[in-house]
Amino acid sequence: MLIGNVGKDVDVFYFDDRSVIARFPLATSETYRDPSGQRVERTEWHRIVARNQIAEIFKRYLKKGDKIYIEGKIRTREYTGPDGVKKYYTEIHVQHFTFLSPKHPPAGQGPSHARRDSSPYGETERESLPEDQPTRNSQPENGDDDLPF
Repeated sequence: MLIGNVGKDVDVFYFDDRSVIARFPLATSETYRDPSGQRVERTEWHRIVARNQIAEIFKRYLKKGDKIYIEGKIRTREYTGPDGVKKYYTEIHVQHFTFLSPKHPPAGQGPSHARRDSSPYGETERESLPEDQPTRNSQPENGDDDLPF
C-alpha cells in the first residue's frame, strides 16, 4: 500500500493483442527529526505499472503531481545491461487505487477507484460504481439469494 504523488505524466503502451500498460513514477515521503532535532524529509521513488482498464483510467485522469493511493503486488525484474552486468528493478503492479487529489475525476464524470482481482482462471478487472448503480452480477441469475455460504 502506497500513498504518494505522481512524478510525471503517465506513459501508456498499446500492444497488438489489445492489451495496455501504463507506467509512471510515484514519490512517497516521510518526515522525521534527526538526533540533532533537525527536520528531515526522505523521499522514495517507486515504479508503478497498471494494465488494461486501470491503465486506461490512469491515462485519462492521472497527471503529474496528483496524489493517489495504490495497492498492488511487488515484482522484481532482472535484465542484463549493455555492459553485461545483471541489474534488477522493482515495480508495483496496481490492483486497487483511489484518487486522492480533489480534482480527479469530477463527481459523476468518472471512476474514483477501480479494483483488479486475480482468479485462477485469469485476471479480471472491475470498476467501482456508485452504490445506487447496480452491477451486471448484482442479482443471482437463478434467484437463490439465500445460499448458506
